[in-house]
Amino acid sequence: DPEDDPKFRSLISPDGEVRRAGGDANERSSLLSRGYRWARVDYPIVSQDPQEARSGDYVFQGKPRKCGANNHWRFDVPAGLDRLAKSERLFSGGGDSIGGIVYWQDRGSAAISNLWVDTKGEANPIYAVQTAWKVVQRCLLMTTDPGDLVLDPTCGSGTTAFVAEQWARRWIAIDTSRVALALAKHRLMTARFDYYALRELRDEDRLRNPRGCWIADESGRKPLTLQCKEVPRITLNGIAHNVSLDPIFAKHEPMLADALAALNVEVAKVSDQLRAKLVDKLLAKHTQQGAGAVTDADVRRWLLPGADAKRLRATPARSGLKAITANQAARYRERIPDGAWQEWQAPFDTDSDWPAPLREALLAYRSAWRNKLAEVDDCIAANAESDELVDSPNDTPGMVRVAGPFTMEGVIAVEDGPETPIGGAPEALQVFDAPAGDMALANVEAHLAKVIRLLKVAGVDFPGNKCMRFARLDATTGSFVHAEGTWANGKRGERRVAVSVGPEGGNLSALQVEEAIRDANRAGYDDLVFAAFGFDAAAQEAVEDASHPKLHLHMALIRFDVKMGDDLLKDQATSQLFTVFSAPRMKEPERQQDGQLVVEVEGMDVYDPASGAVSPTDSRQIAAWFLDTDYDGRTFCICQAFFPDRSKWDKLARALGDNGVVAPDAFERLSGLSSLPFARPTRLTEGETWRIAVKMIDPRGNEGLRVHAIEGTA
Repeated sequence: DPEDDPKFRSLISPDGEVRRAGGDANERSSLLSRGYRWARVDYPIVSQDPQEARSGDYVFQGKPRKCGANNHWRFDVPAGLDRLAKSERLFSGGGDSIGGIVYWQDRGSAAISNLWVDTKGEANPIYAVQTAWKVVQRCLLMTTDPGDLVLDPTCGSGTTAFVAEQWARRWIAIDTSRVALALAKHRLMTARFDYYALRELRDEDRLRNPRGCWIADESGRKPLTLQCKEVPRITLNGIAHNVSLDPIFAKHEPMLADALAALNVEVAKVSDQLRAKLVDKLLAKHTQQGAGAVTDADVRRWLLPGADAKRLRATPARSGLKAITANQAARYRERIPDGAWQEWQAPFDTDSDWPAPLREALLAYRSAWRNKLAEVDDCIAANAESDELVDSPNDTPGMVRVAGPFTMEGVIAVEDGPETPIGGAPEALQVFDAPAGDMALANVEAHLAKVIRLLKVAGVDFPGNKCMRFARLDATTGSFVHAEGTWANGKRGERRVAVSVGPEGGNLSALQVEEAIRDANRAGYDDLVFAAFGFDAAAQEAVEDASHPKLHLHMALIRFDVKMGDDLLKDQATSQLFTVFSAPRMKEPERQQDGQLVVEVEGMDVYDPASGAVSPTDSRQIAAWFLDTDYDGRTFCICQAFFPDRSKWDKLARALGDNGVVAPDAFERLSGLSSLPFARPTRLTEGETWRIAVKMIDPRGNEGLRVHAIEGTA
């Protein structure tokens, strides 16, 4: 906003009148409505250090102007400065110096400084610590190009992912809270954006980001980027070197000279009485309203050539009237044109007391002046460099865009994983004098004690809002059974429970499952609860495949909030810190006539220790399920994704707003319980067996994995 820029303190009319922008907002609004433009009239046109070709005097408005000692003009003398003067881009405030005239519109847009006063907290937050989208957007646009990858390690409500999706950036968002991830997923799934137009890359794009991914076209071979609005960037240097202006000056200068000559012929006919009357109008406005009310237009209109200078004298203040000082009177006398108007002295408007021929002559002159300036401005804009506004892309009317494909993955570090391709080693941390083995043992014991304490308070949550609580739970030693106790509720009498706690920094392993099952079965427990932050595929398989007539196994995911300090953790009985889940239930893959396979999921079965029954999860309430058609045992790769909850698709369809945008068949396929047909991996040799994996997510956000081996065929 030019009103917030202290350098732009002037308004210039279509006829060239310069008015200082005062503090009266109504007056400024009135001037702007009449075509006045914001301008800076003191733009520096000199630089330090003398130069032989540019340090001489320059004659402007009939007076020699100096650039100052040890300085030089920034433009060629006289050619460059002449172009600025004839383009009405030089200004003299009455002294010996001159400045350049720069309009607010010349810049096309304003550069954002490092002081962001237009940002504040999110107006309608959906998360406790939600960053304002404008802050994220500004950071993203400053540092990335379309197609670049943006990483947000603290996802929260997904503002970074949302903004990145809007501006065609790829993104990865990470969070330890399932609540935050659920909010982010819902925000993205229901979002709609403008459909931005695209353009091919330019040389400056490739030079700025030679390794950028950009946006691929439909063929995937041609890189594209967003097509943004472009605005001209007009500079005084560009005007001073614009030789295309010279023919325009040569065309209009004779016409302006003739119009000015006709104007001076008419002003010479004005009587002395009228000249005196016009001087009195100037004096009256000064004494009644003050010197600040007298404008340059008033002086030009009322001080005609040949006006009586003696009438312009100092007068003291009187009752209700302002004084005219000697200096003020002298400046008025200096403004009287000597014999005739020069082009820089011509009035901007007429006075009602002027003779009609004089008014018509001035209107003709100003019309010719505006015609010349309009052609000059067009030439300046046509030859100006342009700026691309990266925050103003061109949208395609009548089209909307939704978020592209994305996945949600639960990733927990493995204790003994493959070698990393990243070189280097972590720096050694300063530790106490205790031996490393003792420190590790103390950490493990603290982790076990914390989990057991929280289990006592919160219990274990099962589907259907059923929570099994412990009547007693005590720590044990010497095996993979870390605690033992009894259930406090249930209809089947006292049942002994064993608990095996997974590692603090990794997945529960199959080895721990097998050893814990052996220990618990040998000790005669009725239930065995595995409490861990995550279960690898082999561990889930071991739990699901274990067959014990009396020992019932439960996998309980520990909320990541447990990793927070005790001061931040909510450990009430209703905190749901330990949630039981089971592996997905699926039918045997069905082979199609063309040899491809189709998988159908049925839900998840969870054992209820309170009633002793197995409760199946309604397949219609599955939040999402994913299929990896070639599972390697370590990394789950989503090859097909399905979202059976149709209510979420209905929300997305309503968000799009146009029934013609939604393809019912595609929505039906994406919300089904059967996979799309998939083929045997081409990497396999004849007869080789491979594995597929199904990952299912329940409405609470818990994940279950089922791995199935398929006999190899040709």
